[in-house]
Amino acid sequence: MRESASGVLIKDRDRLRPYIEKARSFTGWNLEEVAPRRIGRAYPWDYRQRAAYLIGPASAVLDLGTGGGELFADLCRGHKGRMVASEPWHVNTPIAQSRLAPLGVEVVGAHSLHLPFQSDVFDLVLDRHEELDPAEVGRVLARDGIVLTQQVGRNDWKEVRTFFPRMRDWGPLFEQYVSGFESAGLKIERAESHDARVAYRGLGELVYILCVAPWMIPDFDPLGRDLGALLRLEAGLTVEAGLALTESRFLIEASKPS
Repeated sequence: MRESASGVLIKDRDRLRPYIEKARSFTGWNLEEVAPRRIGRAYPWDYRQRAAYLIGPASAVLDLGTGGGELFADLCRGHKGRMVASEPWHVNTPIAQSRLAPLGVEVVGAHSLHLPFQSDVFDLVLDRHEELDPAEVGRVLARDGIVLTQQVGRNDWKEVRTFFPRMRDWGPLFEQYVSGFESAGLKIERAESHDARVAYRGLGELVYILCVAPWMIPDFDPLGRDLGALLRLEAGLTVEAGLALTESRFLIEASKPS
């Protein structure tokens, strides 16, 4: 029995190892290869579409946590105004520069909680899944400026917490950001949260994301102490469509009074 169990664990390590090795060379912020497919109701908003609409009339735009600049490159292509992107991870900064500089975008290596910009300068601040300080965003926004942010909600992957109690809980960010923007003097134009059902192709895709986002489960060890929990998770959450989880997001749009 021990030999059989040991053989199974070896096979499981072997099937997960390629995802882990690939995650070690991850740069940028493009997860399309491992993205899940939606098996539930879609989100009642489209961040990309709304951001593209707001960029149109803006003369100065800031994208917080641009990653490798993948999304911002699509959004600002052809725009004639001032375009700035910030990125806190030093590995991604040169990648974003190589992608965005040809489009006339200035890329700044900076932490999103301490923005190295003057006050009242940006007509639009965009933020997709990057932490922010509502007061700092309010400070750099110009009068009549708008901030649009989509963030990961508290219920994201809530099923995983059953198997990994040490999974990080970021707290009630939705409520904190709404109250933070209001305290900064901004008017909330839209604030909405939504939980969707998604299915990943398999455990490997999940492990890949956990490896490239080490803040989710501290000291994650998929081939060692965490392998058993991963296999129990796989057995408990796999359905016909794949490995099913809750995906939680919220959207806030706020404006700075003139």
